[in-house]
Amino acid sequence: MGKKKKYNDLEKLRGLVNPTATAVKKSICSVGFILSAIKVLALVLFYYTFSIGLTFYNKAFINHFQIPLSFTLSHLIIKFIMAGMVRWIVECRTKTERVTLSWRPYLLQIAPTGMASGLDIGLSNWSFEFITVSLYTMTKSSAVIFILAFSILFRIEKARWSLSIVVLLVSMGLFMFTYHSTQFNLEGFIMVMSASVLSGLRWGLAQVVLQKQEIGLSNPLDMMYHVQPWMIIVLLPLAAVIEGIPLATTSNFFRFYDYALVSKNLAMVFVGASLAFMLEFSEFLFVGQTSCLTFSISGIFKELCTLYLANKFNGDQMNTINMIGLLVCLSGITLHVILKALHREDAKKNLMNREERMEMIRSEGQDSDEENEVFNAVRDR
Repeated sequence: MGKKKKYNDLEKLRGLVNPTATAVKKSICSVGFILSAIKVLALVLFYYTFSIGLTFYNKAFINHFQIPLSFTLSHLIIKFIMAGMVRWIVECRTKTERVTLSWRPYLLQIAPTGMASGLDIGLSNWSFEFITVSLYTMTKSSAVIFILAFSILFRIEKARWSLSIVVLLVSMGLFMFTYHSTQFNLEGFIMVMSASVLSGLRWGLAQVVLQKQEIGLSNPLDMMYHVQPWMIIVLLPLAAVIEGIPLATTSNFFRFYDYALVSKNLAMVFVGASLAFMLEFSEFLFVGQTSCLTFSISGIFKELCTLYLANKFNGDQMNTINMIGLLVCLSGITLHVILKALHREDAKKNLMNREERMEMIRSEGQDSDEENEVFNAVRDR
């Protein structure tokens, strides 16, 4: 009787885990699936709007004013104020106090993440003085290599031979993309590559912080609020030394003569900061409502959209070797996403098999307890 019960329970569990092809077809044609697909498409468009929009906006602003570090610094300050205001509004509405870290975890856990983030964004924007949007987009795509490297270093990912193929494809594609490029600039290229390395460090550290429940920064808004001050601290001395005098003497801002002009320029700075804030919000919203896999796949297509728009409207030029390099690099990134999905599915299957074994063990334990109870009852008689 006990074995039959266990067999029936196991069959029910398998029926839930492995749906039939008919059930899958019905679910795809259902209204719920269509609504879910529309929601994902809306999230993709929401994310694309701010990501691509901010890239071109920063390029245009920095080319005009030539103050990339000060521009980025102003963004960080405004984002910090916005995050604080939103936290305060949420506290008032929910009557729940938000997380505020003590000094020890704030210095040891958040400071490295914030400093790496500040340098990453600062160098990325600085590079717009020297390179085109196309070269920036393609070079910054190599950040996946360094994200992978730091994920292995921090033991977030396991080292596999397949990862070597991914790194080789992305590296070779990057070399081909920049080979004999008519708009290549070494100084800007070094800045973006440095930003890519820092981006790998940044997201590796951020993932470690977000996954530690004892820190309490799983909410993206709280993470943004705590990270911004360290980003400001690391960029402030660089902006003061490199751009302090030009910013203080320019008639566009501090040494202004026309109130209408300076008001317009400050409004442009605020618009850029708002785009940056909404970009972070859209990224976290996208990942929270879908998955990191969907976000990664959409990110690959976003790079293609950015390169197309740069070629169409900015006149960025690419030769045949550069285009082949682009395809090779994107194929490496796509392979990485596919491999990650496969490993994730294997992990889910292993977890499911482990749960099935535990269920069988628990069922066996219950049957044994029932048999002991019957045996003890008969013995007592």
